[in-house]
Amino acid sequence: MKIAQISPLYESVPPKLYGGTERVVSYLTEELVQQGHEVTLFASGDSCTAAKLISHVDSALRLNKKVEDSLAHHIVQMKDVAERVHEFDVLHFHTDYLHFPFSALLKNPHLTTLHGRLDIPDLRYVYHKFGDQPVVSISDAQRKPLQQANWLGTIYHGLPVNLYKKGEGNGGYVAFIGRISREKRPDRAIEIARKAGVKIKIAAKIDKADNAYFENEIRHLLDQPHVEFIGEIGEDMKGDFLGNAKALLFPIDWPEPFGMVLIEAMACGTPVIAYNHGSVPEIICKGESGFIVDHMDDAVKALENIDLLDRNRVREVFEKRFSARVMAENYARLYEKLSRKATSIHISTQSKEGNLLQLEK
Repeated sequence: MKIAQISPLYESVPPKLYGGTERVVSYLTEELVQQGHEVTLFASGDSCTAAKLISHVDSALRLNKKVEDSLAHHIVQMKDVAERVHEFDVLHFHTDYLHFPFSALLKNPHLTTLHGRLDIPDLRYVYHKFGDQPVVSISDAQRKPLQQANWLGTIYHGLPVNLYKKGEGNGGYVAFIGRISREKRPDRAIEIARKAGVKIKIAAKIDKADNAYFENEIRHLLDQPHVEFIGEIGEDMKGDFLGNAKALLFPIDWPEPFGMVLIEAMACGTPVIAYNHGSVPEIICKGESGFIVDHMDDAVKALENIDLLDRNRVREVFEKRFSARVMAENYARLYEKLSRKATSIHISTQSKEGNLLQLEK
């Protein structure tokens, strides 16, 4: 198939630093190319891909100090897509609802993967007005606030199978990785490890928006002897960090739409102890790839029993459910379904027009 992948321009594909959406777009694009599809990627010019790359900006917008209005560049990007619509069998948008005024006019097969949280009141207005726009969720939990949207299905994120290798978990610590933020609850992770008598290593970034939370509620907790704060780490360090950990602690306090770190840990054979919020029950196979808990005592007990889980089985669950190959195959099936539906509608329209011409004669 001839497929267009339309990525946000804020980060390159893949991102140089942080950028969850752009990482997924990269994994999906490269796997689709590997599977023999003809893919065109609309992204920033510093992206690296085996697909055909189209861009009007040399570098990702977030890192470009000359850019003052990022929306302007996304509008130009949509114009680039519009001028090439006829080249594709299907268009796959990853740009939230930005393109809806344009895609609502399209007769060509298209879909949008929604990558973020949807429990924002303002979004109800958007999906009421554009209720016919076909969208894909990254977990069933993600879509709950917007039941009225035109959901085509849920497709979980995936990682390349060779991105991480199974670790032995013999580092003598549990891991916390992500952002230092209230909804991620690093304080819970620190307390779980303390009560279980286990060292915890925290590899996390601190955004400006979360700096006050860090200073007021987290910094003093890092002085405890069982805590080691590493700070933000790059992709090149993540495999060893997760692979050497006994477990990943994921004690979130918000409706997580997916949670990439969950499947990153699983790819390393590292089981997860996660609080029961958002997508967690869909991602974690209880008793196989981790434990799902509801409070502190459950989390401590789970950590004390973490060695009962087989790290080989954790890795097997990842490969079966969350590889980039599986993700791309699921999307390819959806693309073909949309393409067949569009062809059927086109043939039906032609048939009706032919019958109308016969009646007019």
